[in-house]
Amino acid sequence: MTPPLRIGLAGLGNVGAGVVKLLAANADLIARRAGRPIIVTAVSARDRSRDRGLDLAPFSWVDDAAELATRDDVDVVVELIGGADGPALTLARRTLAGGKALVTANKALLAHHGLDLAADAEAGGLALKYEAAVAGGIPIIKGLAEGAAANRIARVYGLLNGTCNYILSRMEAERLDFATVLAEAQAAGYAEADPSFDIDGIDTAHKLSLLAALAFGSRIDFAGVAAQGIRALALADIDQAAALGFRIKLVGLAEHEDGALFQRVHAALVPLGHPLAATDGALNAVVVEGDFVGRLFFQGRGAGEGPTASAVVADLIDIARGQPGPVFGMPVGALTALPRADASARSGRYYLRLIVADRPGVLAELTAALRDHGVSIESLIQRGGDDTTAMVAMVTHQAREADVLASLAQMAASPVVAAPPVMLHILDL
Repeated sequence: MTPPLRIGLAGLGNVGAGVVKLLAANADLIARRAGRPIIVTAVSARDRSRDRGLDLAPFSWVDDAAELATRDDVDVVVELIGGADGPALTLARRTLAGGKALVTANKALLAHHGLDLAADAEAGGLALKYEAAVAGGIPIIKGLAEGAAANRIARVYGLLNGTCNYILSRMEAERLDFATVLAEAQAAGYAEADPSFDIDGIDTAHKLSLLAALAFGSRIDFAGVAAQGIRALALADIDQAAALGFRIKLVGLAEHEDGALFQRVHAALVPLGHPLAATDGALNAVVVEGDFVGRLFFQGRGAGEGPTASAVVADLIDIARGQPGPVFGMPVGALTALPRADASARSGRYYLRLIVADRPGVLAELTAALRDHGVSIESLIQRGGDDTTAMVAMVTHQAREADVLASLAQMAASPVVAAPPVMLHILDL
């Protein structure tokens, strides 16, 4: 009988506990699909005394997670610690140096160190798998690396952060402001005590940089992702978007065009007829556009114990079958260092929102700023604010981003503008 694949598990939070539960609950099915049993032999976590609702007696406990990399009873290390550096990076490096395969759900680790780790794995003929690092249970890594491998991918984009999607969905459905929904999301465990990585777009940027590398055969360029989150959004923006036929979503977008790489995370107005607009709550969704396959749409739960554990175990099954595969779809030496695209030269439509003094002549001054930079208005809505201010929301026709930004800078410098203007992109894809 083929011996079992023996797992050393670092991190026993929700996902780690979910991996243990899934391997136990579906042990027979997993063994048949993997061609051999997959068992946990050793575990490590920060707090040994914490009640996780699991019987950990069958497993060896290791206080220092890095020791998992050197144990004789471990074939594969599963890293669920988190963080770009520190113990997670130490464990990853020692695991590969020790000749063991590595499975991780750590998008920050890979966004910062993925190329070096991939080179180490390649040199040792080892598997480095990370399906759980992007979009939870959605098989987007396998979809890009295998299912769409024959295609030139022009664009990959989507909703990659369930916390932001949950907040925006609740703001719209329940007519609540951003601060209220964020506080309730934190209380319910949907958002961290410090939500900056989520609401400022950093989490999405980590994931997007990995998808871009896979999609375009490029070297990871996390530093090249322009990230802007959802802190500046008001309920009024949600309302105006709805009135104009859109829904606001935090979108991560990567494109390969004219030999350059464009990567951006931004709040965008998504047309109601687009499949991303119907992706509500904590769901994730990803769109891939290939030259022969056309548009592919992936949707599902992007986080949580079950979906993320499912992705981890799927990677373990691949390893048990002896299917390592190149980490980013091709050998590290074949990945291209793409130049960064000039965002200012891009054209599109834009939503602009301004709080202005409520007095005659203000609209003329705003439209003059747009006219001065060759930007025309497709639609405009003005709403009363308090006794002295009004809100103006506009959608532009197609315009160069540099021209729209110049118009906004001119408006922001005017004494009639009472607060920093807000600009959102319109997703015309």
